[in-house]
Amino acid sequence: MASSRDAAAELLTWRGKADEATVDAVTAHTAQGGDRPTTGSAIARRLEQARSSLDRVTAEQAFAECELGALLVDTRTFEQRRVQGDVPGALCIDRTVLEWRLDPTGPWCIAEVEGPEARIIVMCRQGYSSSLAAVSLQAIGLPRATDIIGGFEAWRDAGLPVKPFVDPGDPG
Repeated sequence: MASSRDAAAELLTWRGKADEATVDAVTAHTAQGGDRPTTGSAIARRLEQARSSLDRVTAEQAFAECELGALLVDTRTFEQRRVQGDVPGALCIDRTVLEWRLDPTGPWCIAEVEGPEARIIVMCRQGYSSSLAAVSLQAIGLPRATDIIGGFEAWRDAGLPVKPFVDPGDPG
């Protein structure tokens, strides 16, 4: 079985970035439970830019806002929800149709969006893609859209409500 250092070296060699310092950094980062670092990548820069326009909330703040009427939108995949569970009251909307379902000026907008001032809180698995989604919602006219720092995992770790997943297509 290959070590994590060997795995990092193999990946980085494939990408043409296999210098010792980079291999050591990736090995140390993943040993601490982190994903591969993205510092300096185009997506890391885009994420930083996106988050600069968001007033991101903690899981506890999101829960409190939902109690007051904010709309919680869960963009995790079907498989992630099947494994991790669902959040009671959250609307599950696939990321591929998010903007169409929430555009307050569009014909496909869901009834729960009462207008451009609606407070929308987006939740993904770890709080990365939700930041990009929230900025996209701001761009289509939902200036109060934001996301949860740490995503569903922060929600679950805070002990907030999670229920077992129920497949909507399961007749039983």
